[in-house]
Amino acid sequence: MPHYLIHNKEDNVGVAVTDIKAGEEVEGVYIEDMTKGPKIKAINDIPLGHKIALKNFKQGDLVIKYGRPIGSAIKEIKVGEHVHVHNIRSNRWGKWRNQ
Repeated sequence: MPHYLIHNKEDNVGVAVTDIKAGEEVEGVYIEDMTKGPKIKAINDIPLGHKIALKNFKQGDLVIKYGRPIGSAIKEIKVGEHVHVHNIRSNRWGKWRNQ
């Protein structure tokens, strides 16, 4: 059973389908064709429904989900790290925030 889903082949984050514990080796699956995604080690606890990094991000890199950019990294993010409001800024709402 996969630990996370990848919605599109272009995505660089997966979505946890179970609570993931820090240090746990997890595998995902691509929804498009049900092929296996990368096996990675979780750096942080990642709650059900939250994102896990599938690549290393530099500050300013785009976060891709559903094959589209959904935000930008506001700091470095490592493979296996929890991706959420503490380390990304939404592209949708970012222009209204103080930056």
